[in-house]
Amino acid sequence: MDFMHTSVLLEEAVDGLRVRPDGVYVDGTLGGAGHAQRVCGQLSAKGRFIGIDQDQDAIIAAARRLAEYKGNTTIVRSNYCYMVQELKKLEIEKVDGILLDLGVSSYQLDSAERGFTYREDVLLDMRMDQRAERTARDIVNGYSADELTRVIRDYGEERFAKKIARRIVECRRDKPIETTGELAGIIRSAIPAKYRMMPGHPAKRTFQALRIELNRELEVLEDSLESMIEILNPGGRICVITFHSLEDRIVKNIFKKSEDPCTCPREFPVCVCGKTPLGHVVTKKPILPGREEVEENRRSKSAKLRIFERGE
Repeated sequence: MDFMHTSVLLEEAVDGLRVRPDGVYVDGTLGGAGHAQRVCGQLSAKGRFIGIDQDQDAIIAAARRLAEYKGNTTIVRSNYCYMVQELKKLEIEKVDGILLDLGVSSYQLDSAERGFTYREDVLLDMRMDQRAERTARDIVNGYSADELTRVIRDYGEERFAKKIARRIVECRRDKPIETTGELAGIIRSAIPAKYRMMPGHPAKRTFQALRIELNRELEVLEDSLESMIEILNPGGRICVITFHSLEDRIVKNIFKKSEDPCTCPREFPVCVCGKTPLGHVVTKKPILPGREEVEENRRSKSAKLRIFERGE
């Protein structure tokens, strides 16, 4: 299937970048290049665009979609956590805007063979980068009950994390858990009957947690966001779209810290720590998709956009 992905908060995110025609812009989660195409369309011949993604299918699809802009576009297969290093290879030290559209793409969810889905019975995989050796199967069959509980509780915010972890460990004693269907059935059996009837698939939170753990999604975000702010030119902006509270909390906190990095005790009359603000938060409250977008694309419902602008 083609790499189809409906870009969430498309207008809001690209408008938030305030694209300068001669500027340098980076999309760290290129995907199907929906946001990228809109950015490239606003660049002059002097402008430059760099798209980064770790998914080979996304790279192929984006290259096709951005073909008309290939004169000033560079596509790199990498994780956005290596953005600074990848830009240095291209002899780029500073940029005018960065976009991150986090989480899993519609293509990855809808391509059953990628093993992200709990709606079909396929091999457990969930790798965003197909070059990685470890898959979700390794986590499900290799983690202890305590480790599984931590992952499912912390990353899935699943109230029955302990029950699910114990059930997984019990079931894998007979044979390894190999497929998404097997795992979804095990999760369902671990959840009390009355909660199975509630809206939403009972495996959704656990599958999300395993995906986040496998791809180190929160760790990567937390470790690299500040360095991205630091490579922005004065007045440059970073726009980040998140899809669940854990991601959003990280972005909110790092933006807040970058705006007010002072570590002096509150009772100090003046700052003596010497830490200066990197810029300011543009979005005091996150930008949410409108009703029409949510109706057209239900996956946009939980999206939040936050924007930070580098100081002069």
